[in-house]
Amino acid sequence: MLQFRQVVLLGALALTAPGYAGKLAIVIDDFGYRPQQENQVLAMPSTISVAVLPNAPHAREMATKAHNAGHEVLIHLPMAPISKQPLEKDTLRPDMSSDEIERIIREAVEKVPYAVGLNNHMGSAMTSSLFGMQKVMQALSRYNLYFLDSMTIGNSQAMRAANGTGVKVIKRRVFLDDTQNEADIRRQFNRAIDLARRNGSAIAIGHPHPTTVRVLQQMVYSLPPDITLVRPSSLLNEPQTDTSTPNRGMPSSVEPTSPRNPFRGVKLCKPKKPLEPVYASRFFNVLSESITHSTLVQYMQLQWQGWQNG
Repeated sequence: MLQFRQVVLLGALALTAPGYAGKLAIVIDDFGYRPQQENQVLAMPSTISVAVLPNAPHAREMATKAHNAGHEVLIHLPMAPISKQPLEKDTLRPDMSSDEIERIIREAVEKVPYAVGLNNHMGSAMTSSLFGMQKVMQALSRYNLYFLDSMTIGNSQAMRAANGTGVKVIKRRVFLDDTQNEADIRRQFNRAIDLARRNGSAIAIGHPHPTTVRVLQQMVYSLPPDITLVRPSSLLNEPQTDTSTPNRGMPSSVEPTSPRNPFRGVKLCKPKKPLEPVYASRFFNVLSESITHSTLVQYMQLQWQGWQNG
């Protein structure tokens, strides 16, 4: 009877205890330009993290405010995109020297106090260059910063480049606000929840747009009981899968790996009917006719006729 009661009690505790099936991390990028919206983000749960642009006019102020409110702070560092567009000051490029990349990261650390990690702003060209990202990881290893890969391109080399450096890499799974439509943002938020539930964890990235702030204010306080909001740094030891393929230079769309060849060759026309076989007798007849009607043979024939008539 005692054992039966113990089983019932344990079953009841299992049903009432909160079991977290998934961890969800939310990072809000582009901090440092819009204090009004950013302050609304800082008023939300401290487990929401912020990424600060180092050259933004309010970078130091907002990083300090975020830290004091208990939020995790990242450096949101501009990196070169594949698209041709004006680059911000101190945008990392694959062709930069290791010293130049180290200088930019060192100055970013000074401008964004309390940062414990770094993620890329744009960066499809930079993050897809293994050689470029190896220089980034070597610089990051000096500052004990983790790297949150915003995954602006599928074949990012960040995880591969971090091998042997001690820098831990985690990856974004969902962008919350590719559009400014609230219904779309809600849909993306729910997708992040589904991924966290299915995979154990997920990282979602958004921006301090008014629509994003409104959706977050509504949804972060009503998460399902099996989902818990966490900081990105708590996911550093979660299993990560590297699906990249090696790419030591720039993407082929930016820097061709070999000269373009304007000659495309000649297309062969396929016969509509099977070719008839050529027999040896036919071959020698054609060869004989060709020799007989050749210029040299005809000339010799005319000379021979002239000798005979002479």
